[in-house]
Amino acid sequence: MSRGRGRRWRILLLLLNKMHEKKPNIIYPVVLKVPIEKQALTGRDSVRFLRRYARQAVIASAQKTGFDLSILAKDRNGGPIPSNGVYWSLSHKPEYVVGVTASNQIGIDIEPIRPVGPALVNKILDNNEQQLSGTVSDEMFFRCWTAKEAVLKAVGVGLKGLSQCKIHRIIDKRALAVSYRQKHWIIEHAYYDNHVVSVVQKDQTVQWDLPLISQ
Repeated sequence: MSRGRGRRWRILLLLLNKMHEKKPNIIYPVVLKVPIEKQALTGRDSVRFLRRYARQAVIASAQKTGFDLSILAKDRNGGPIPSNGVYWSLSHKPEYVVGVTASNQIGIDIEPIRPVGPALVNKILDNNEQQLSGTVSDEMFFRCWTAKEAVLKAVGVGLKGLSQCKIHRIIDKRALAVSYRQKHWIIEHAYYDNHVVSVVQKDQTVQWDLPLISQ
């Protein structure tokens, strides 16, 4: 074999090896702070802005992952429609919006941590779920609430599936397991400025993109 042909074969083998290399399975949930002047919006104006702004977080997540996500369409029930094999999810509150993309079913949710009463705790968490943590603090409640929301978004059923969505296990401060129709989902949390964010992860590394807190 000539030196030229041998070199071409080596290059071809190198390219084939690169094609078969397993790429890191990483998702990038993006959190964006709502500008102060926009936090003053109310009613429909606020909802319209937050929805648009949350889509910017989704696009930012897609760019970090290297996904081609040019269309963010929803079905007639308001659920995100995958585009080019890319799944996406978003959530928004008056102070922050979040978005994430993945190559599999994905869901994300954010809530400010605030006081909750026994009636709401009992509505969202049954006795078995409450016993997992002993005392259900406000932080634990919103960990569980956002985790359930994230799973229900991932499966595309929304809150109508809440009664079948159960906290299965509290793994540690930053993760817990949720079951929905006998399937288990792992949820990872991030805490930021008295908010908790929950995202579905399937054997993925989660790299959070959080805004810097002004000094």
